[in-house]
Amino acid sequence: MEVRPLGDSAAASESAWDRFVESSPDGTAFHRIAWKHVVEGVFGHAPHYLVALAGGAVRGVLPLFEVRGLRTGHVVLSVPYGTYGGLCGIDPEATALLLDAARRLGERLRARYVELRQLCHPLPGLPTRQPFATFAKSIVGDPDANLRALPAKRRYMIRKGAQRGLETRRGWEPLAEFYETYAINCRRLGAPPFPRRLFEAIRDRFGPAAELLTVRHGGRLVAGVLSLFHGDRVLPYYSASLPEARPLAVNDLMYWELMRGAGLSGYRVFDFGQSHTGSGTYAFKHNWGFAPEPIAYQYLLVGDREPPARDPSGTDPLVEVWKRLPLQLTKWLGPSLIRWLPLH
Repeated sequence: MEVRPLGDSAAASESAWDRFVESSPDGTAFHRIAWKHVVEGVFGHAPHYLVALAGGAVRGVLPLFEVRGLRTGHVVLSVPYGTYGGLCGIDPEATALLLDAARRLGERLRARYVELRQLCHPLPGLPTRQPFATFAKSIVGDPDANLRALPAKRRYMIRKGAQRGLETRRGWEPLAEFYETYAINCRRLGAPPFPRRLFEAIRDRFGPAAELLTVRHGGRLVAGVLSLFHGDRVLPYYSASLPEARPLAVNDLMYWELMRGAGLSGYRVFDFGQSHTGSGTYAFKHNWGFAPEPIAYQYLLVGDREPPARDPSGTDPLVEVWKRLPLQLTKWLGPSLIRWLPLH
């Protein structure tokens, strides 16, 4: 068995990589080659994708990016801007070889550490932090059964949204309108927005494995969610709603419509993504009847002696400053700034 860079041979091609990811229980949308092209094309971070091969067959893969961040410094991440990442494949020999190759890469690049975001199988013996939890729940093909499985309060809010005249639609045509809603929502939260070209790149690179669902009220777009699909899992990843639409139960109806459609299309896991304990999104997902599951952030320490201390619930004074900036300024400044904030 040996480890080679992606593209080093026909066996380590992009198509072979994706076939392995699609067949692996550890594979996620963020392991796909499409995410590599999105991050590389939009943000310019250098990829270092590693493939473990035995007899010409892929036995494990590890997607890595070299990143220089404002808060992280010089690090190697698997993967930036993604909820999940890390090593894909549970072959013990492939795992050991990939970890050794990743450590040597970190040393060669003189990085602080290599960070792996392990969803399914935390790796033994590595320093670990768990700053976030993910929320996932099984769904079935029967919408009525999925609705009955939700708490009574959520069912009430979904019916409320339907009664208030909210209309949902799937399709990329209103992407520009959605981005305006997204930018407004980011400023409300005190977070710099991603560039619109990120969403365009996801649309172009993922094809049918990505979808934009939008919600209108009185003809105006008031909410939307960009979702990623992989295997039997649907992940609503980028979402936003206007503050004035919240009393209409717009978020409840939007996520229910996504769940309903995904179940009918054959998907069997609704993945609400990550949140940190104590946040509003954590409470919202928990109130949908989803149980939190910690994500293992694991580290190969290179320049550092300890894994980074990360408290996502801490108060950042820059958040309050950002909330007070003019919307147009946040739309202009945010996309340039976010390149240097690659953690999520």
